[in-house]
Amino acid sequence: MKHNLKKAVGFLLNPKFLICFGIGWLITNGWSYMMFAWGTLLQIPWMVTVSGAYLALLWFPFTPEKLFTLMIAMALLRWLFPNDDKTLGVLREMHAKVKAQIRSYCEKQKNEKEEKDS
Repeated sequence: MKHNLKKAVGFLLNPKFLICFGIGWLITNGWSYMMFAWGTLLQIPWMVTVSGAYLALLWFPFTPEKLFTLMIAMALLRWLFPNDDKTLGVLREMHAKVKAQIRSYCEKQKNEKEEKDS
């Protein structure tokens, strides 16, 4: 557990990933903060309304925007830094572990269903 946590923190705090996460954050959230600021400064009501509504949704704890930001950051990492084997290796390893867990769960469910049917 400690080893996996250390790998995850190392992956998330990698400077290359932080750059990609910042760009992803600008794509999913940053526009609304900038639009709210400009709308307030220039007194444009529709800008304040649209960005304020989106910002209100962002502050809910379970919005999918957080997942979208991470997915965009990972895609940008692969696109901007394709030769970064250290960071991408951690990402590939985590992906393989998740796939293996999903497969084992599906097999377990299938076996339970077969036992139930027989």
